[in-house]
Amino acid sequence: MQFQQLRYFVAVAETRHFTRASEQMHVAQPSLSQQIRALERELGTELFSRARGNIALTDAGETLLPLARRILADADTARHEVAEVAQLRRGRVRLGATPSLCTGLLPDVLRAFHDRHPGIQLLINEGGSHDLVRHLARGALDLALLALPLPSPAPALSTVALLREDLVVVSAPQAPAPGDGGPLEIAALQGERLVMFRHGYDLRELTVAACRAAGFEPDFAVEGGELDAVLGFVRAGLGVAVVPHMVATRAGHGLRVTPLAEPGLHRTIALAHRSDVAPPRAARELQHMLLATEFTSNR
Repeated sequence: MQFQQLRYFVAVAETRHFTRASEQMHVAQPSLSQQIRALERELGTELFSRARGNIALTDAGETLLPLARRILADADTARHEVAEVAQLRRGRVRLGATPSLCTGLLPDVLRAFHDRHPGIQLLINEGGSHDLVRHLARGALDLALLALPLPSPAPALSTVALLREDLVVVSAPQAPAPGDGGPLEIAALQGERLVMFRHGYDLRELTVAACRAAGFEPDFAVEGGELDAVLGFVRAGLGVAVVPHMVATRAGHGLRVTPLAEPGLHRTIALAHRSDVAPPRAARELQHMLLATEFTSNR
């Protein structure tokens, strides 16, 4: 059973005339009649009675007519919906990003994307880089902004570096400044209590690895928080934390910011997607916008 056969059948049923139906469908009358006969053979019954040139629906034809109309309407709806997605009038993008990027870099880009494609739904998953890698691997995200290098063993992901973020130390303004107030050596954190992110955050692993490379184990005042919780604990004077520069300088935090002495600590933020599956059309459009945006670590 073919859509074209159903269209011809509905046209004949509505006009009760093969010639008028063929003119309406812009097809030669013999071709239309041939397709109707092929449909009848496939269904094993006649759909029209043709006595003395009068065209009437048989009981089988009466049964098929509402079904055929519904099938053709659903097909038209399907074509319309797919065209909407293909032309970026509808669809969704599932984007994962670290909390610092959700607050620092993404708002402007997402606003520009929404202005250009208001019908595309944006679903944001905020989490640590390790968590985002797992979400990408199981197909729960189309794209993710995460820190390099990827955890080992890592799933097959395609990554493109977007920016290099500087990390700094933040402390409560009422607390004594860590070190001598100038750029801080990692070793100077040995005398500080740290407010630490939960497992799954690359910032946790970066900080702990840097402390161990400097010859000491970090002392945690509190651990296990998300970004806003960590900043709140620092503001309350529980300890210091190592965070991205763009987060530390964001208006409203009210924290003392101390840079790290050269070579400092940095992380590279990349845009990633599964290498075995191409992102959907809408996600590819957002990917192009992100890659075309000039990011800096001090925004």
